[in-house]
Amino acid sequence: MAAARILVVDDEPKIASILLLYLKHEGFQADAAATGREALRLLDENRYRLVILDLMLPDVPGEDICRRIREESDLPVLMLTAKTAESDQLKGFRAGTDDYVTKPFSPRAVMARVRALLRRSRGEAPGNGRTCEFNGGDLVIDTARGEVRRGGSAVKLTASEFRILTALAAVPGRIFSRSDLIACGLGDGYRGDERTVDAHIKNLRRKLADGNGGNEYIETRHGLGYSFTGEPRAHRS
Repeated sequence: MAAARILVVDDEPKIASILLLYLKHEGFQADAAATGREALRLLDENRYRLVILDLMLPDVPGEDICRRIREESDLPVLMLTAKTAESDQLKGFRAGTDDYVTKPFSPRAVMARVRALLRRSRGEAPGNGRTCEFNGGDLVIDTARGEVRRGGSAVKLTASEFRILTALAAVPGRIFSRSDLIACGLGDGYRGDERTVDAHIKNLRRKLADGNGGNEYIETRHGLGYSFTGEPRAHRS
């Protein structure tokens, strides 16, 4: 199988060169663009599996590039941004980005996000009407049927709980803020208190508990948000 080809779009040469170096070390093919216009040209000329996209470009805003991509495909987009405000991150999600990393970042962390997004795009994470298993089949999420099983037993979740769980499980290890979970799990139309997310997480942990204080799958990252701790296994259609 040919190596996945990835496009890096960033006007900072040092950042672009570091990402290209790490991507090639990981076995990917990689190209770079320093402007939005150059990125659009390369996207027209080549077939990419993923785009790493800077939010702040000298000509075309990263959100506009992401919207252009979404008009034509479901190509995974990993947004890079120096903006840490939740409103800016939500703008990225509304534009169609799949994940984001704030600058400065660890190149190894970016590579982990890249691998996770590529797995997700191949159907190895919840989504696209597939079943995904975690921890050797202990937790099963069936997005086609809207069902969850823990230890072989059905787990009854509300629609909001199910959407939040699938959002978390789509990228194991990634930290989701409350705003992230509202954008990914509850939808842009949600206008309630962000603390409502905490109540959903509490209910999910209770429902996913194995009765012996075992793995609840959702970890609190104090001051940051929540992350999913399950280890994915290859999907079943």
